[in-house]
Amino acid sequence: MSNLQKTIAQAFLEMAEGLESGSFGKKPKIALTGMGSEHGEENAMQAALMAAKRGVDVYYIGTLEAEGVTTVHVENEDEGHKKMDELVESGAVDGAVTMHYPFPIGVSTVGRVITPAKGKEMFVANTTGTSSGDRIEGMIKNAVYGIITAKASGVKNPTVGILNVDGARQCEIALNQLRDGGYEFEWASSARADGGAVMRGNDVLQGSPDVMVMDSLTGNVLIKMLSAYTTGGSFEATGYGYGPGIGMDYNKLILIISRASGAPLIANALEFAAQLVRGKVFEVAKAEFAKAEKAGFSKILEARKASAKSAAPAEEVKAPPAEPCPAAILGVEVMDLEDAVKVLWKAGIYAESGMGCTGPVVLMSDANHDKAVELLRAAGYIG
Repeated sequence: MSNLQKTIAQAFLEMAEGLESGSFGKKPKIALTGMGSEHGEENAMQAALMAAKRGVDVYYIGTLEAEGVTTVHVENEDEGHKKMDELVESGAVDGAVTMHYPFPIGVSTVGRVITPAKGKEMFVANTTGTSSGDRIEGMIKNAVYGIITAKASGVKNPTVGILNVDGARQCEIALNQLRDGGYEFEWASSARADGGAVMRGNDVLQGSPDVMVMDSLTGNVLIKMLSAYTTGGSFEATGYGYGPGIGMDYNKLILIISRASGAPLIANALEFAAQLVRGKVFEVAKAEFAKAEKAGFSKILEARKASAKSAAPAEEVKAPPAEPCPAAILGVEVMDLEDAVKVLWKAGIYAESGMGCTGPVVLMSDANHDKAVELLRAAGYIG
């Protein structure tokens, strides 16, 4: 057979594979470390075969072999991780799926789940790694990381919501500053009657936003639950795993799964990696970070750090005479609640702290409500 005939034959083969898998062009090469799973190597190889049928060129790192999958033989788990790093760094593969990885500070993973109420896909930002040593700064970064991952996965204009955890309101304020500076994204609205960008547990189940922002420890718990709630926890059966490590100037495509991940989820993770390759995730990341920086990303983060460092010792402030408090202000962080109340006391406004069904509230009289909003906004407690 001539070289021309071989080229034509290869082109037709790739077209046939593209029709079968729903993808065209060169198949992404994705490595999978198979050793260390709680379900054995056979589980990982089953996932490799499933992903291969979907158009992923899988390089299985372990001891098993199967037709349709390239095996890279290693003797143990440690050797497997070294080989994976070697393959990724040399460019022999486009990315890898593995059960653990030591990401540097500033890099964390964006998970992807299928929410149970409506079967909708949702990106969980973030699930492993540490975006920042400061919780709120980390959540601000996680929002951008989540947008990057969603866009590279084919979601053109992902909506963003923030889970109602400590730091949610401060994160919302910072992201609104970024948005006002020109970084374009769309807020999701909670499915609850009062709406808003701060999401509750109902929104997790329904997938109200495309990207759900939180700290990575909370994200790790959520993704485990959403991946294994149908199986009792020992076998992660649904979703796409803990996702790719994303960070400024980070360009190694490493996706995380769990030792409890089952073959269907691992196969999805391999396909997720292939989508990110086709979606040119690091080009998307570069463009998004540039847009965020132009909108004041670094300045907002620096202001956040300065605010955290400059917290002064608690000042002794006495409460004004008590009066009925029918009016409420939402949006103050639970850890800042008492300090916010004292800001109002210092201004001569009697206020109390409370906890409503949507989170912390500061209570005051109707007559003092507007002035209280003005004071808390000026002090940075609400947006």
